[in-house]
Amino acid sequence: MTPRRSVSIVTLGCARNEVDSEELAGRLDAAGWELVDGETADVTVVNTCGFVESAKKDSIDTLLAASDTGSKVVAVGCLAERYGKELAAQLPEADAVLGFDSYEDLSTHLQSVLDGLPVQSHTPGDRRNLLPISPVERQKPAAIDVGIPGHAGGPQVVRRRLDSSPVAPLKLASGCDRRCAFCAIPSFRGAFVSRRPSDVLAEARWLADSGVREFVLVSENSTSYGKDLGDLKLLETLLPELATIAPRVRLSYLQPAEMRPTLVQTLTCTPGVVPYFDMSFQHASGQELRRMRRFGDTERFLDLLAQIRAAAPTAGVRSNVIVGFPGETEADVAELERFLTAARLDAIGVFGYSDEDGTEAEHLPDKVDPDEVERRVQRLTALAEELTSQRAEERIGETVVVLVESEDGEGRAEHQAPDVDGTTLVRGEGLRVGDLVTAVVVDTEGVDLVADLVRSPALA
Repeated sequence: MTPRRSVSIVTLGCARNEVDSEELAGRLDAAGWELVDGETADVTVVNTCGFVESAKKDSIDTLLAASDTGSKVVAVGCLAERYGKELAAQLPEADAVLGFDSYEDLSTHLQSVLDGLPVQSHTPGDRRNLLPISPVERQKPAAIDVGIPGHAGGPQVVRRRLDSSPVAPLKLASGCDRRCAFCAIPSFRGAFVSRRPSDVLAEARWLADSGVREFVLVSENSTSYGKDLGDLKLLETLLPELATIAPRVRLSYLQPAEMRPTLVQTLTCTPGVVPYFDMSFQHASGQELRRMRRFGDTERFLDLLAQIRAAAPTAGVRSNVIVGFPGETEADVAELERFLTAARLDAIGVFGYSDEDGTEAEHLPDKVDPDEVERRVQRLTALAEELTSQRAEERIGETVVVLVESEDGEGRAEHQAPDVDGTTLVRGEGLRVGDLVTAVVVDTEGVDLVADLVRSPALA
């Protein structure tokens, strides 16, 4: 008889990592591992984040805490992929540090750890070099033999849910072909690869059968979906199909420079697809964006927002911005403030620039003093909080459809994405988790809304 083997999976970072963790859970479940939560497991797998310095620290702290429980500890995810052997050498508390190419046979690696056998940590490299330069060549069998987290399965879904939320991320693609000067993600996530629509739809049906009411479509750059499948407008076809499977579909990670009229129309006019635009503008000064190897400026971005709101006046828009990038001037900061004031965004994330290993910006001149970067972060954060609170107040009197996610009536309206945006508290009787209810906004608390129930449920 095979002895009982238990494993706990701890997920850090973004929704893409959540999908990857559930794929790992599916693989381990199929291999006979017992998944446990809230108790000491034989092995703890920490799916790390390696995006920015604070995320790296959180990952290290989590690995150390897991080691303190007496469990064997295995690091996977972006930090493990990015630093491999270097991380293993600096963190002896981790019994193994495994890259993405180890995911398919993770069970064997975990068993080796339990058996006290040495597990070789991977040697990191630029994963963009593992796939052809031409996007369409990446879909050929010889190319897709590269480990791409979250892309397993097809007709047979390789995934096990790790919670019972009525919301679940659904991966569209992995990797990125853009070369933003500040970003290291393409080097360890690799070149852009779309999942085939049949695989996405199969997983969507599986999620719906498990009780999911909202799909949150994730990738590093969703607007590029389909370019390696020969159809850059494939998303405009896929979104309506997904909306026939679950009552709410949300698209995230949009690249402003790649937005197109047909996608705006699909996002604003398709029943079941929420008019929500998660677009990281990063800045608004044209010259600063060029230094970042990005495109656009205040006027172009405001014009895009005007197009969106002409089609859907109550559309939700969130964005992230970076201050303190090398060469940023006071005039650049003022231009960013001008844009944010005019843009009326629902959510704004403000990040201070810091050098990231292996990026172009790491070697740029004219670095902004770290103390000045922090001052600019505080300045822009204060403005963002004021502006997003004002935007929430503008929604008083608005009728919203809310997905209830807790027994106390808290949930999210169409303009609110999970974890990163505000919430809506619905006041009324008979609310159940998973209900989509119609309510009227009567008050705000910062970016959060308070709404009175009109009817329930809003949709079947």
